[in-house]
Amino acid sequence: MTERMTGGQAVIRTLARFGVDTVFGLPGIQLDPLFDALHGQRQTIRTFHTRHEQGCAYMALGYAQASGKVGVFAVVPGPGILNATAALSTAAGSNVPVLGLTGQIPSYQIGLGLGIPHELRDQTMALRGVVPWVERAETPAQAPVLLQQAFASMLAGRHHPAVFEMAPDVLARVGDVELPEGFVPAARPSPDPVAVEAASRLLASARNPAIFVGAGVMDATDSLRRFAERLQAPVIGSRTGGGAIDARHPLAAGMLEGQALWPEVDVAVVVGTRFMAPALSWGRAGEVKIIRIDIDPRQAALPSPADVTLICHADTGLDALLSGLSQRPSIAARVAAVRQDVAGKLATLEQQFQLARVIREELPEDGILVTDVTQLATFVQYGMPFYHPRTLITPGYQGTLGYAYPTALGAKVACPDKKVLSISGDGGFMFNVQEMSTAVAHGIDVVAIVMNDGAFGNVKRIQQTQYGGRMIGVDLRNPDFVALAHSFGMRGTKAETPEALRAALKDAFGRPGPALIEVPVGELPSIWGLIQRPSSAG
Repeated sequence: MTERMTGGQAVIRTLARFGVDTVFGLPGIQLDPLFDALHGQRQTIRTFHTRHEQGCAYMALGYAQASGKVGVFAVVPGPGILNATAALSTAAGSNVPVLGLTGQIPSYQIGLGLGIPHELRDQTMALRGVVPWVERAETPAQAPVLLQQAFASMLAGRHHPAVFEMAPDVLARVGDVELPEGFVPAARPSPDPVAVEAASRLLASARNPAIFVGAGVMDATDSLRRFAERLQAPVIGSRTGGGAIDARHPLAAGMLEGQALWPEVDVAVVVGTRFMAPALSWGRAGEVKIIRIDIDPRQAALPSPADVTLICHADTGLDALLSGLSQRPSIAARVAAVRQDVAGKLATLEQQFQLARVIREELPEDGILVTDVTQLATFVQYGMPFYHPRTLITPGYQGTLGYAYPTALGAKVACPDKKVLSISGDGGFMFNVQEMSTAVAHGIDVVAIVMNDGAFGNVKRIQQTQYGGRMIGVDLRNPDFVALAHSFGMRGTKAETPEALRAALKDAFGRPGPALIEVPVGELPSIWGLIQRPSSAG
């Protein structure tokens, strides 16, 4: 059944039928008809406006990472969508379904080079260099059709972001539109029975198997636990895999434990992770049989082809292997010994160890921690236990500085009943400091820890250790962060010791409203001496 509506209404009403309940956005003249449609749909779709387009996109990313649902943002074309591409690239690198809605210049002026406000030479092509799916609707009737394609692209197989364009005159145009009943996801593929049989033979003959997981297993955690317990193999979580299995489980391990166990591993089951560090840095290439479970055949072949590959979702593949697997003897004692040894090494990095211990003890078990690119965040990703899936949220390999705080705001919007904490350095926090205004304006109760060493600390350490102390461009002039928090109307405090941090976290989590905790630090001990990883220099 067709209805008369504007292009903007066609977009927003389609999203509502697809289950979207939140849009993060910044209005502008090219989006006026879209925001008018949001106003008309305000009973079913909430709109959170931010202070910068990057904040919009990061909040949508955090919403998606915390909930597993599609995150949606809307920004103006040209500089607006370009400001959002840091978050889009992070979503692409982290396999997160984020839908960007953007305008265009008037449809009859696209490609003419007239110098229309926000005009780019080729916006669509520019965005295709960042995300896999970018399309523009030329009529109101095309909007539901293309949005159906966008959702199918984002959610079929390996998740990724998408961008939907619509020119302002098309957003305002009235036309006959047929709205879909809802989004119907594609059927899940079954793994090749021949591959399942080959993998089962490898597992049957394995002496010391291990399971490596990343963010791609977060929707398959029950299957993962059952498979690990039957196989009696350690579950080694990557930096994005924290919480895939409860860290207190006898088989739970992190990457540092994985390094210690690796010399004995003869079969590795790799699920929903790129597997870069073990494959490229841990040695024994060709000695360890590799079974890959991945929905993306291209990714499953990187960085080198596996011995057996199952192209399917994580739970489908794990359940298929479980069905033919016999119960193996417990290896809990061996994993416990390795965990104890790693804990002793981490404890030597006393300052970070104590801060991380306080954070873990004060953050509820189901609380969400969002990390930026800073030294404490690195320690936390390798050395802090997580108990539930989607409670450690990171920028993945993109390493986007300034990611944590706005992403944490989006995570809190998605999970209002959970405590949400972000960790940033002073350098990264200032990338999106303006979103403190967003937190106050919308009452988003995120607690932000800002580690203040007066520098881009990671870069400064590299210049000190690898370039003879020839330092340039790393020292920072910061505001008074506590006073800055107060100026935005939020609580702020300074914590100079781990116990002061504990008191500040208790207070921040115990009262409503956003809060900031500044932690002044000097030079922190480095965790990198414990970690084997591929060189970023090639």
